[in-house]
Amino acid sequence: MKLLHKDIEKDNAGQVTLMPEEAEDMWHTYNLLQIGDSLMASTIRKVQTESSTGSVGSSRVRTTLCVCVDTIDFDSQACQLRVKGTNIQENQYVKMGAYHTIELELNRKFTLAKKIWDSVVLERIEQACDPTQKADVAAVVMQEGLANLVLVTPAMTLLRAKVEVTIPRKRRGSCTQHEKALDRFYEAVMQGILRHINFDVVKCILVASPGFVKDQFMAYLFREAVRQDSKILLENRPKFMLVHSSSGHKYSLKEILCDPAVTARLSDTKAAGEVKALEDFYKMLQHEPDRAFYGLAHVEKASEALAIDILLISDKLFRHQDVTTRSRYVRLVDNVRDNGGTVRIFSSLHVSGEQLTQLSGVAAILRFPIADLSEPEDDSSSDEE
Repeated sequence: MKLLHKDIEKDNAGQVTLMPEEAEDMWHTYNLLQIGDSLMASTIRKVQTESSTGSVGSSRVRTTLCVCVDTIDFDSQACQLRVKGTNIQENQYVKMGAYHTIELELNRKFTLAKKIWDSVVLERIEQACDPTQKADVAAVVMQEGLANLVLVTPAMTLLRAKVEVTIPRKRRGSCTQHEKALDRFYEAVMQGILRHINFDVVKCILVASPGFVKDQFMAYLFREAVRQDSKILLENRPKFMLVHSSSGHKYSLKEILCDPAVTARLSDTKAAGEVKALEDFYKMLQHEPDRAFYGLAHVEKASEALAIDILLISDKLFRHQDVTTRSRYVRLVDNVRDNGGTVRIFSSLHVSGEQLTQLSGVAAILRFPIADLSEPEDDSSSDEE
């Protein structure tokens, strides 16, 4: 993401102009947008024209519209973002108050205006525009006949390809059919890697499986790379890392990222940091439950006692459309930081973020024990959107 212009007043009102440069930037933009914001962007509008003879025709024209955001639709797999709203600025093609859907595009700037830019939103912009955040990781989680090729970026986990091939069992006296099917399977996984992994960006490719499937695949991969003279695979061989997993399903990714060897290799990635923080929380909950709280009301009370060392919170909570509820989460984050605590904002598109959502989206590791808090009053405002 490129920040082209930033104009925010002392009362935190103002606007920023950004240009998304890659698909992941659409996810950041989705987290920046809220209903009621003003969005100005280039878009295509179908316009009806009437000729001098009275015949009516239609054409598609590109124009710049400013809409008041009403609906936000994000496709996580295609990384496409559509925003629907009413036109709030004079335009020769679109009447004031008319509805229009803007699909934000890569390498095309947009301007977002808000009445209040809070600390969490401003941090999201810094993260999106910081090139050092781009420490991407790819993972091939596999077992015989099944492989999931996943791209782990700083903000999201994307399933890029799923390979399924039926592998017949070995038969007494003949393994030919079994071996041919395995070769077909390995070939499909290799093509998936070549098609979906950008070796210029990805720093590490984790290959994980139960048993020896990963070892057999790696042997096949580089045997074929030599035979086909695939320079891209041979040059990037050091990026591949073998890891054990209990299955070839996507949920095994959390288990893989918890491996100490993987954690050391990926120490500079946001996803690995999130997994470790959540693992630390669960350990604390098991061994010292008076130092591990979850649920908004309990975590807020711990914050009031200045006891929070690490706050774990899902970015899903900051997309809440109720301003009062959203402000409550922002206030919690600001309080923890002001009192010297660490805040980890989890992406809801990471495996760890999905798990944190099951804990109501917010948890905390405390500096010192606090006896079990009495059951808080009904806390309906902590519900997720």
